[in-house]
Amino acid sequence: PRCFASAAPATAKLQPLEGVLVVALEQAIAAPYCTSRLADAGARVIKIERKDGKGDFARGYDRFAQGLSSYFVWVNRGKESLPLDLKDPEDQSLLHRILARADVWVQNMAPGAAARAGFGSDELRRRYPKLVTCDISGYGSKEAAGSYWDMKAYDMLVQAESGLSALSGRPDWPTRVGVSVADISCGMFCHASVLEALIQVQRTGRGCAIDTSLFSSLADWMTVPLFHYEADGRGPAVGHGLRHPSVQPYAAYETSGDPILISIQNEREFADLCSGVLGQPELPTDERFASNVARCQHSEALDKIIQAAFLSVDRDTLIAKLRQHRIAYGEVNGMRGFSQHP
Repeated sequence: PRCFASAAPATAKLQPLEGVLVVALEQAIAAPYCTSRLADAGARVIKIERKDGKGDFARGYDRFAQGLSSYFVWVNRGKESLPLDLKDPEDQSLLHRILARADVWVQNMAPGAAARAGFGSDELRRRYPKLVTCDISGYGSKEAAGSYWDMKAYDMLVQAESGLSALSGRPDWPTRVGVSVADISCGMFCHASVLEALIQVQRTGRGCAIDTSLFSSLADWMTVPLFHYEADGRGPAVGHGLRHPSVQPYAAYETSGDPILISIQNEREFADLCSGVLGQPELPTDERFASNVARCQHSEALDKIIQAAFLSVDRDTLIAKLRQHRIAYGEVNGMRGFSQHP
């Protein structure tokens, strides 16, 4: 998504963060995700990399983007790279001269590494009062994370620690979510927090500190499963595959071709599904299916009814009915289908 000032001439669109200078001592995904979105909005992002000829280690993850790392290309577009040795006094001096003009500092180095190099966020804000600092770690600050604060953390480790992988897998074997959701969620939270902080600087003239982590980002996403666990001591059932644990029918069903996933969110939609697609308008009055709670309790019986109806017609006819009656549905795509998606 991009936002431009509507009053600007079509030939000279003004980007929202034009004139904002971001300095990023970053690597891997979380921090680069945040700063790439700032760059997309017009900020100038200077990415500080190691002066060892290798730079950000994400450059070496793979070679799928026309010979370059797909991860690196994805989250580093639109930036400038500046190789520095932060142990070199001249390079330290250069970085301070840049920071004196900067609006935002983002770093996700190993816990304590930036401070040991002389670029800890507390010291930088004392030196540059208008600077917004953003520290990203695996588990949070020493005060928040306790013994975890200095642990190395990567995406799949945090998926496991947060309980997400248990929800995503089979009951007997947790599974990694297919993309780096801990990194991405953390980068998204940081991006939003930086935008809020820039508004605060405009109002108060003073910068502020942002401190977040991969774990805290996924922990926020795990709020509803945690409520389930605290209510019954078990938590939501796992191993459902493409099936929602607490909303029904919200699942994938076989068809004459590839599977179709439907999502029913309220009683009106369920009535439309029953009358328009299943051909059984009386189902909403059946006490087994009269509410979402009831449908979850009797999901096996409901699945049999839906599955039989979906297999009774060809897939194109089924899709036409779903569209006609405004039933939310999705095709279960692999990478081929995704690459060809309109």
